[in-house]
Amino acid sequence: MPDYSLVIPVYFNEGCLLPLMASLQNDVISKNPQLTCEVIFVDDGSGDRSLEELLQIREKYDQVEIIKLTRNFGQVNALIAGFSHARGKCVIAMSADGQDPPAIINEMLKAYYEEGNEVVICTREGRDESFYRVATSRIFYMLIKKLVFPNMPESGFDFVLFGERALKTYLKNVDANPFYQGGILWMGYKTKFIKYFRRQRFAGKSRWTFGKKITFLIDGILSYSFFPIRLLSFIGLLIAVLGFAYALDIIIEKILWGNPVTGWAPIMIVTLVTGGAQLLMLGMIGEYLWRTLSQVRNRDFYVVDNIYEPKNRQAIPES
Repeated sequence: MPDYSLVIPVYFNEGCLLPLMASLQNDVISKNPQLTCEVIFVDDGSGDRSLEELLQIREKYDQVEIIKLTRNFGQVNALIAGFSHARGKCVIAMSADGQDPPAIINEMLKAYYEEGNEVVICTREGRDESFYRVATSRIFYMLIKKLVFPNMPESGFDFVLFGERALKTYLKNVDANPFYQGGILWMGYKTKFIKYFRRQRFAGKSRWTFGKKITFLIDGILSYSFFPIRLLSFIGLLIAVLGFAYALDIIIEKILWGNPVTGWAPIMIVTLVTGGAQLLMLGMIGEYLWRTLSQVRNRDFYVVDNIYEPKNRQAIPES
């Protein structure tokens, strides 16, 4: 059993992988000769030369294992694939683009082995990225912090160490539409936060699009908060009160002054407001129902195409 496993999801990271592995070897593995390590790369259906680079790395470094998925299942599902195959006493998840400095892993290992923290989270105190990416990320995590997790770091996190107990708990409670950070914070184990500055990518362009951020935000809120349902209840109550008030106003005007309500404008206003509110409510309920259906189906989070074990062992296809 290795002392620690590094799990790295790979998706269109050509040009980043060789310098990343060199940095891991120089800044982490060689600095901790008393600890044994395995490095698991998960190729999440990359369409570039990422797999070729990974095979080169596997030829050069003894402790490297590659898991190739049949298609792109998403970053979190790729992490789950790596977690499920990891054998280490603790497991560290990090990105493949070089933005997470490997040297921080030394502090993470110390926090786990010497300080007894079951979870170690590296939070970004700054990031060398465009204003647009920084702003959208802050808005995203601000909403999560306000609506769901008060202990969510303002700049978010991806770079995490799981102890053995924490990893078992996390894998046992993964949702069909998982919110990675939420699952970690939800567990409540003893946690240490380490701040770091997120660097530029080694190469290439991020595939973390605005649409994926919106989907991730929805998953986070719907998976761990009753706020959307309570909001719908409040909107329904508000519309009902306004409707009764409007009806009461019509009755009073009719009785006291004999004013008839004529024309299509009031009817259209009421119809559009109530109809829009009902569609909003149905859409929100549909989101919850879809997530319930996905959970009940219990489909696999990923499908493995091949596992390339360390070079002194033969590559085996998943049965």
